[in-house]
Amino acid sequence: MRYNKIRKMDISNGPGVRISIFFQGCHFHCKGCFNTEAWDFNQGLEFGEKEIETILELAKEDYISGLSILGGEPMHPKNIEGTMELAKKFKEVYPKKSVWVWSGFLYDDLKEKEVLNYVDVLVDGQFQEDLRNPNLKWRGSSNQRVIDIPKTKKNKKIELFCE
Repeated sequence: MRYNKIRKMDISNGPGVRISIFFQGCHFHCKGCFNTEAWDFNQGLEFGEKEIETILELAKEDYISGLSILGGEPMHPKNIEGTMELAKKFKEVYPKKSVWVWSGFLYDDLKEKEVLNYVDVLVDGQFQEDLRNPNLKWRGSSNQRVIDIPKTKKNKKIELFCE
């Protein structure tokens, strides 16, 4: 598994100041994608324990409100195990900090996946250039949803995140 980059202080991918990781590899290839350099599964850097430890260390600062996991496609079968390992360890160390994940897959495709046990918010759905709206918060097109995962699981219906 590979990653494209780690941002130590990100203010555009979720609320507050966050650590962000962009995993490498995506098969969706959405027209108008902002991150085409993360499409190729063979590019980027190797992801492993060292990167997880780096992220955990960066997140220790009180001003860091959480972790954002993007791509590429973090929920692709080639990436989902690494996404889960990172999210799980992050929540074990920082249970009060949030984990956000962006995926082209829909919630219904992912709802049975163990990884969602460690995710607070899922931004789901592929970017659609014809539905692009730069005024939307935390998403690029109006078809994408910002889903509160704990509330959705509890209520057994999609609950959108409200800040």
